Parts: sequence; C-alpha cells; structure tokens
Amino acid sequence: MVPLNKRPLEEIEEKDLYELLENGVSESKTIDYKMILPGNSEPEKREFLRDVSSFANAAGGHLVYGIEEKEGLPIRICGLGEIDPDKEILRLENILRTGIDPRIPGVVMRAIPLKSSKAAIVIRIPKSWASPHMVARSSSRFFSRNSAGKYPLDVFEIRTAFLISEAITEKVRAFRANSLGDIVAGETQSPLNDAPKMIFQIVPFAAFEPGRRLDLSYLVHRYKEGKGTLPIPLTGIFSDWRYNFDGLLVRDSRGSYVQVFVNGIVEAIDSFVLGRSDAEHTEPCCDKVIASLRCEEVLLEALPKYTKIQEQMGVEPPFFIMLSILDVRGYCMYVDFAEFKGHKDLKIDRDALLVPEIFVESFKYESDQVLRPAFDAIWNAAGWERSMNYDGEGRWIGKTTKSTSQRDITFID
Repeated sequence: MVPLNKRPLEEIEEKDLYELLENGVSESKTIDYKMILPGNSEPEKREFLRDVSSFANAAGGHLVYGIEEKEGLPIRICGLGEIDPDKEILRLENILRTGIDPRIPGVVMRAIPLKSSKAAIVIRIPKSWASPHMVARSSSRFFSRNSAGKYPLDVFEIRTAFLISEAITEKVRAFRANSLGDIVAGETQSPLNDAPKMIFQIVPFAAFEPGRRLDLSYLVHRYKEGKGTLPIPLTGIFSDWRYNFDGLLVRDSRGSYVQVFVNGIVEAIDSFVLGRSDAEHTEPCCDKVIASLRCEEVLLEALPKYTKIQEQMGVEPPFFIMLSILDVRGYCMYVDFAEFKGHKDLKIDRDALLVPEIFVESFKYESDQVLRPAFDAIWNAAGWERSMNYDGEGRWIGKTTKSTSQRDITFID
C-alpha cells in the first residue's frame, strides 16, 4: 500500500480509498474521515476551518469526505450522494479563502469518482511554513493536531510557531549562500566551464524539516516505466545520471547539471547557456554578451518541469525560487531591436547578481509571470528598465524552442 501522501493527488483512485479500509488505516494526526461535507451554517464552516488549519499548523495531512468511520477506523466508502463535485470544491475553497488568516498556501482538493456513481472528495493540506494559521470565524483561535485529533494551541505553542516560521527564511538564505560559496570555490558536483554561471534553485519550505528524506528512487522507477521524467539540465540535454550523497544528479558534459536533494530541493547549475550567444545574434553589441532571449527561455521551460518532479516526489508548496548569476561583470544584454540601439553598450557592473527570492504558494502558476521579477532584475543590472522580452502589458513575447527528447538519457549502472 502506498500512503496517500506519497502519491500525486491526481493519481488517487477509488482503489486507494479501499486500501485504507482493507489495511485498517485509522484516523490520526495526518488523516481524518468524514461521511458528509460541511454545510453552509456558521458552526459547520467553523468546524471545517478548524480541521483544515489544524493540519496546516501540525504535520499536514488529508481530509477524506465520503468515508464512514467507527471509533476512528474506516468501515465503509459511502460516497457523498447527489452533489456536483466541482461546485462543492469551489464552495470549500471559498470558505478557506475568507475564513483562515493568513491564507494557507498549497491546499488542493480532488473529487474521486466511485463505481456507485457517487464521489468522494480528498483534501490535501500541506504542513504550512507560514503558520500559525488562525480561524477567523472562531474568535481568532489557533488549532493544531496530535494523534487524538485537533486541539487549540496555548500561548506558548503559538509563540513557538511564529518563531519557527521566521527561521525558515533564514535557512533558505543560508542554503543559497553555502551553495554559491561551493561554486566559487570550485567544489561542484560536475565540472563547469569558465563562462558565466547560472544557478537556479527551487527550495520548498518543508525542505528544512528535521530528518526529512524523500524517496528519489520513485522518480527513477517512474521514468523506467514510462510514467515520468528525470530533470533536464538547463542546456536541455542529458549526458548521464547517478545517485549521490545529496540525492540524484543529472549531468550534461557541456557544463550543466541538476541536483535533486533528498529534502526536495532542486538546484540547476549551468556554465554553458549564458555564454551561448553566437546563435542569437550576428552583430555584437559589446565584447561579452548574454543571450537574453535564450537565458529566459531555458528558465521558463525548466521551472514547470522541475516543480512537476517535486510534486511527484510528494513535495508540498510553498517554495522559494532563487536565481543567481556569477562572473558577469562587463557583460551586456543582447537586444535585437533597432529602437534600443543606443542602449546596447550598457554593461553589468559587478561579478555576482543574486536576485531576491520569489515566493510561490502552489503548483498552479504562470511561469512567465512568476519569473518576470527575476528577469527584470537581471536587465536592471545591465542598465535597462525591465526585460525587453516582455510587451507593455507584461506578456512574455519570446519564442519557445522544442524540448530535448527524454530519450537522450544514458544510465549509469
């Protein structure tokens, strides 16, 4: 039996619910069964908000609606009767949106069709690193969970939760600093070139939970079965992959690799793309050129692939996206627009560009909008007002190249 939290929500089926019955998976700190959905009365809404916030303030978990339980054990999959599942999910999402402060990022819901023509609804609530979350409809109360169910937090527990939340940001920044320090010292997982280096990191808040280790072999097995992919380096090409002490390493011999850490972090390091400018222009704008279109293009292609892999691993949002560029003093941004000709000689005035962290709440996002602040920051460093690969309304107007086939992988036994 694969636990619910180890399976992507969109893959959960009726048979997974029956496995809960067959294996006697009782209610606990991370799962709760309900026969019926909460109604629209204020007491029912408050109870629903307490349930959801208690999971988020504790270890995360699942609310499963449409299962009858007795003394905490599931005894029957009864389904939810004559309902419109999509309409009910929208209603529950609206209750959460207005009833919990701050809003819980990453809550997802899915209706599970049943053979009886009814449906069950599974709500996945991540452990929140923006906790504690308060139930606004319950006289500003905070709730958490233990093995016996939900309970109200006392003053000491509330204070501790706030301190933990504040410490996460510092841990994320420390990870970034340590990673960049290793790159500058030449202590990388795979050889890099002397060209400018791009470091692209996707760091889930939950990565810093003590003892956190995800099963990376799951990714490999899914790939071999044709059900998933491995992460592609920013060059778009595989040379080989291997397990290592940190997790899973995928390399390209041209100077690019991706490290998937056992705690869910994905880090792509590249020393090829930024120096690859000859294919983008024929007229140099200065001695050292960053291929601006290609630079943005590879990141826009990589981000959804990397977060999809994190989702398959069971990583829960929210997460930070961080972009750093090293060894770029004296480089300019290539722009193939005649009206900007006078700007072409503007150059970056420092070696390292560390773009401020970008906070993303869920796996539902638009890559071009999420990454736009990072692109604008790089262009600012080269003397431009914003990325010139966006139009005046903020839409990315570059061209996306065809992705490299996943068949280009070489396995190392």
